[in-house]
Amino acid sequence: MKIIPAHEHQTPAEGQTRILVLANDADPFTLDLAGLERIDLHFPKFTDGRAFSQARLLRQRLGFKGEIRATGDVLIDQLVQMQRCGFDVAVLREGVDMADAQRQLDRFHGFYQGDAVHPAPHFAKAA
Repeated sequence: MKIIPAHEHQTPAEGQTRILVLANDADPFTLDLAGLERIDLHFPKFTDGRAFSQARLLRQRLGFKGEIRATGDVLIDQLVQMQRCGFDVAVLREGVDMADAQRQLDRFHGFYQGDAVHPAPHFAKAA
């Protein structure tokens, strides 16, 4: 997962058709994903986890191969779960240390359960 500071994130220009900013209450099943390169999912506050569900649906059920970007109230505590749900990029809010965020991602080297990125569980790969 790539981590970028808030000042490096640019919202799509008006009329941009390859990048979609998806509302938190939008149903991913209603989207036409053809031609999309990036979907920005927003966390309005850290206690609102609907973007996790949207990312997982986009990756696993809809097969979206483009970039899924987490924006808004992105906490470093949630980065690992974001990655496992299918996010490619996390935009850290102002004041969050990039080194701390990277350490959080580097803490875990593997998982027993499958996820949106690696659907096969660990035991299936080992066998």
